[in-house]
Amino acid sequence: MRKIRRPAPAKLFVGMLSSDTMRFDECTDLLVRTYGAVDMESDIAPWSHTDHYEREMGGNLLRKFIFFERLVDPGILAAVKAATNKIEERKAVTTPNSMKRSINLDPGYITEAKVVLASTKDYSHRIYIGQNIYAEVALRYNGKTRSFVPFEHTYPDFRSQKYRTLFKAAREVLRSPERGEKTWSSSGSPAPEGR
Repeated sequence: MRKIRRPAPAKLFVGMLSSDTMRFDECTDLLVRTYGAVDMESDIAPWSHTDHYEREMGGNLLRKFIFFERLVDPGILAAVKAATNKIEERKAVTTPNSMKRSINLDPGYITEAKVVLASTKDYSHRIYIGQNIYAEVALRYNGKTRSFVPFEHTYPDFRSQKYRTLFKAAREVLRSPERGEKTWSSSGSPAPEGR
């Protein structure tokens, strides 16, 4: 029988979608309190890949990604998604008839082999990971082409060369020997140094 091994630490990221750039800063500040410093972030760019969010969040949506320096046990992804859902609720705009999100937060992680996203919705290509959360592999790394490759189910924005280049850069940061070995365990607490 093969010995069960702990998974390699992963690089946590959060994709943010909003029409208000102040929300990006506010949510980054909240996330840094729990997950530590951000060591990489994308430019803020217009986002128009689908009209799925338009009714709730309005038009002129913008996208930004932040990547965290401290590596994580991949097992915390469900807890991170639950935490980002609570932040979305805190930042929601309440009207007499409804509550509308002012920001959408999409956490995930990068390993050397893949980019994984969390979701509250089940689908044929998603796997349940606990706490009413599902996960999907959005991109896989192809060693021959040295690039991330999408799947049939991959979201249109994640298929774009811009996103795949961004995640490749984050993968290089993950692989960098200078990044150290600070990790977060699946319990959400700092793991011993040098694990």
